[in-house]
Amino acid sequence: MLAPPETAEVTVIIVSWNTRELTLKAIETLLQNAGDVAMHVVVWDNASADGSAQAIAEAFPEVELIAHDDNIGFAEANNRVAARAKTEWLLLLNPDTETHHKAVENLLSFAKANPKAGIVGGRTVFPDGSLNPASCWKKSSPWSLFCSAFGLSRAFPNSPFLNPEAMGGWNRDSVREVDIVVGCFFLLKRELWNELGGFDSKYFMYGEEADMCLRAAQLGYSPMVTPDAQIMHLVGASTKLRSEKQIKLMRAKTSLIEDHWPASLVPLGRFLMWCWIANRKLASSLKAMIFGKTQAAEEWNKIWKARTDWLKGY
Repeated sequence: MLAPPETAEVTVIIVSWNTRELTLKAIETLLQNAGDVAMHVVVWDNASADGSAQAIAEAFPEVELIAHDDNIGFAEANNRVAARAKTEWLLLLNPDTETHHKAVENLLSFAKANPKAGIVGGRTVFPDGSLNPASCWKKSSPWSLFCSAFGLSRAFPNSPFLNPEAMGGWNRDSVREVDIVVGCFFLLKRELWNELGGFDSKYFMYGEEADMCLRAAQLGYSPMVTPDAQIMHLVGASTKLRSEKQIKLMRAKTSLIEDHWPASLVPLGRFLMWCWIANRKLASSLKAMIFGKTQAAEEWNKIWKARTDWLKGY
């Protein structure tokens, strides 16, 4: 249920950008299905060009809307809303999500029962109900990047050894400690958020929640997820082109390597990132020659051409 910021227990922050219909559905299902929890809901719109702000204001006048004139990115938008929050808890919720029955209530109960987690998340599914594994990850390592760069993770997706970052083979159907809780459904105390200094705003889009979780681990916390709090998450709805999204992801991954790997291993990390895209470009080009499917080859070629840029990180 909605409550004034002074009496609410959780501030729910939704950052939108050109996802009007999805954002409307995200708010609708949040209000319907959150459960028995007092929420203050804030939507920050990053200068959408699709009429998102007006539509949200008309459909949900009871929700606080901040329509910003510029796209300042996901990390900074969350930082600005969190800086104004008065509630004990903060919940980040993506605009391309739909909240399932009692998801927020259950996630909050889980967080209270597991204070050493610090940051908690739930289980995500696709619209057809199938598992969307991208609710949490293991942190990257030389081995995990090697597996990605040379196709082992794609060839053996259910292997926890050969697909370590995705924790292959785990159906997200049990409580578990993880390295990274994804920002689509991300709950923590405001006190911890402030202690960590919020998101590092250099991570304009992608990677910011990984950086925060890894910094929380340095303070002794162990982020966790629970299957009892479930949402639907489309993933990347505001980014239409594979190349556009992948370039941002690669830039974020490079920054995470620089920020959280030993300095002596950073050059190796960059090399494995280079190998990853080089091999994807080569494989997609060969498929285009054999099967005539050129779209994927064109997208991977764009990513390859931008390598000098994303290898610098943020």
